[in-house]
Amino acid sequence: MKTMIFAAGLGTRLKPLTDTLPKALVPVCGKPFIQLTLERLRDAGVDQAVVNVHHFADKIEGWLSEQDWVSSEPTEGKMQVQVSDERNLLLETGGAVLHARKYLEGCGHFLIHNVDILSDCDLRWFMSQVRQDALATLLVSNRKSSRYLLFEPDTMRLVGWMNEKTGERRLAGPYVKEEECLKLAFSGIHIMSDQVLDVMANYAKTRGLYIASDTPRFPVMDFYLDMCHLYNIYGVCKDDLHLVDVGKLDTLAKAEEFLKTL
Repeated sequence: MKTMIFAAGLGTRLKPLTDTLPKALVPVCGKPFIQLTLERLRDAGVDQAVVNVHHFADKIEGWLSEQDWVSSEPTEGKMQVQVSDERNLLLETGGAVLHARKYLEGCGHFLIHNVDILSDCDLRWFMSQVRQDALATLLVSNRKSSRYLLFEPDTMRLVGWMNEKTGERRLAGPYVKEEECLKLAFSGIHIMSDQVLDVMANYAKTRGLYIASDTPRFPVMDFYLDMCHLYNIYGVCKDDLHLVDVGKLDTLAKAEEFLKTL
């Protein structure tokens, strides 16, 4: 399975480290986030990755070129990593997928992984959970969060989202009974069928999300929530999932402790 790593973010919550580094190169236990992510994916059998870049893009490209186990071309014994360039404009997560279309189409399915997420999930197991009719499959868990995705309990089909702090709700339709739904937290790890690319392109066009002739900009979660009444977007729940979202400076120490347990 091919993968896409979201590594283009500004990392504003990790300032001042990200004043001179892209978030992807912030080190934890002596290794940058991107190396930790690529190694985990390689261990799961992934040998092709796409990395989107924006903030300090040259530094990420330079780091990739220095790794003797990484290649920009198919090479035996190495992980092929291609760069999706967003230097001109950060396209958000949905726009990033469409911008990388030339690298992703025709692969059947591709896994998406945020560069700053550390977890103990068996990625091979997660890949094996994808249903044939799934447009997308989201790794979720029953952990405390301020924001939850809502799923039908019998089918695990996505039907909505809620923010417990603000009270905001987004439901797939009036038929959704929130009190009957499973409330689960998203991990930042998901798998898309490459059929999603045509659906996304049409979604962006009909909703006026193209900021240039060939450049849409939108969050992938907005796409999921807007389209889940039409397409099968499933959750896969792993209740024993341990995860660290390294979004702030105070989570770096937690990340180092977490990595020592893996």
